[in-house]
Amino acid sequence: MDDATRPFSTPEGLSPPTEQEPPAQAAPKKPGRDRYLDLLRSIALVRVVVYHLFGWAWLTVLFPSMGVMFALAGSLMARSLNRPALGVIRGRVRRLLPPMWAFSAAVLVLLFAGGWNPGSDPDNGGTWGWVSLFNYLVPIGAPPFPWHLGDKAGLLEDTWPAQAAGPLWYLRAYLWFVIASPLLLWAFRRVPWATLLAPLALTAVVGTGLVKIPGETGNAVTDFAVYGSCWVLGFAHHEGHLQKIPRYMAVSCSALVMAFGLWWASGHLGPDGWDLNDIPLAQATWSFGFVVILLVYSPSWQQLPGRFARWDKLVTVSNNRAVTIYLWHNMLIMATVPLIDLAYDLPFMNERLSSALDTTYSLWMFALVWPLIGAAILAVGWLEDLAAKRSPRLWPNGSRRRAAVR
Repeated sequence: MDDATRPFSTPEGLSPPTEQEPPAQAAPKKPGRDRYLDLLRSIALVRVVVYHLFGWAWLTVLFPSMGVMFALAGSLMARSLNRPALGVIRGRVRRLLPPMWAFSAAVLVLLFAGGWNPGSDPDNGGTWGWVSLFNYLVPIGAPPFPWHLGDKAGLLEDTWPAQAAGPLWYLRAYLWFVIASPLLLWAFRRVPWATLLAPLALTAVVGTGLVKIPGETGNAVTDFAVYGSCWVLGFAHHEGHLQKIPRYMAVSCSALVMAFGLWWASGHLGPDGWDLNDIPLAQATWSFGFVVILLVYSPSWQQLPGRFARWDKLVTVSNNRAVTIYLWHNMLIMATVPLIDLAYDLPFMNERLSSALDTTYSLWMFALVWPLIGAAILAVGWLEDLAAKRSPRLWPNGSRRRAAVR
């Protein structure tokens, strides 16, 4: 789940084009966002929402969103590290925390209102249960939550805490990648291939059961290994290394790596079948190859071309509010359930209409979650602006900027 002024996206500076002996010097391109990367980030966010709503395992193969998001974040982090590393890390953390605090406050209020006591939690009880609440403020580790709370017959399933807090793993991984980036970039500039492929090798060790690291430490190490090569691919994209490799070679090698990932997955299917989230080595290799192909063909658009242009405002909003969308989407998916259930009590509902609602329930959830996400953007999205030391905006779709340009 990096702007120059916010965690998940950054404007790309574009150099003016040059020509051999032009009659007149070409006008330089205006610096701006790389809209191709913005489009990829938006697609990744939509895929995450759809996956968590419908649970279709094949979506993890169709578009490995997390690998794409980590690669984009890595590219933007590499760009930022042209400045002093400590200041960059501090800035990234500052942009991340206020939106997370708003989300954490909502989750904790609901947990405590439901009767949860961290001190008596069977997994993390006692003093440590209370101490680990710090991870709701700074995601250096896994935040505690009960796996079951409430009644199965209540407004929400009793597993809602795990679903609500689920997105926080991404923030933990992102934070550790940010902290490690100065060292990773230093290593990449000296031994690029070793640094790029080392996380895949680590995944083959810790993600296959060859070496088992227990508890949340093991989960954190596995996440770092699975997506580490994608993060470093972002470095390679920014440094221009991918453009030096012939496309046919990059695509051919990527296809082989992806084929290995599918082959490995076929022999290690989890309870959800082809869900690569349950198969770390398959996830790592498939995401790696997929991201290489996306970045090798990166066209570096200053504007969305053709039919993509109609989505320009939504792409801009989703990039400006990527943290908000990612954090809140699971909780908002769950919020659609009690809202849709109100329809069963409407006076005109009969058995036939109730049956039709049962059949199309997931589609109604899909239709309703997007307005709820929009409401969340309006309600708390402006915190991303405050975290980036900008004037708060309710709906940052770029209209004001385009009007100023005109």
